[in-house]
Amino acid sequence: MIVAVVRFSLPAPMSVAQARATFEASAPSYQAVPGLRRKHYLLAEDGRTAGGVYLWDSREDALALYDDAWRARVAARYGAPPTVELFESPVTVDADAITVA
Repeated sequence: MIVAVVRFSLPAPMSVAQARATFEASAPSYQAVPGLRRKHYLLAEDGRTAGGVYLWDSREDALALYDDAWRARVAARYGAPPTVELFESPVTVDADAITVA
């Protein structure tokens, strides 16, 4: 599994209510992305940084999304270009089980 952490600075602080409405509007566009298992939208407590944590089947699936067009859409929507960090996730813990990749 690959975990991607995406972050971008916001030009003005965003409230949780604003973030929820904005994120809910974009969420359907991620439902059919090949290889994407889960996406968690993020908003910093001060409302000045936002982003997401994505769980991917593979690095190739992740890189297929994070192309120049996607980066341009994020920058246009939120006012700043995103940073993307990819990580291997060799072990996952949830409330019910520990999974080893």
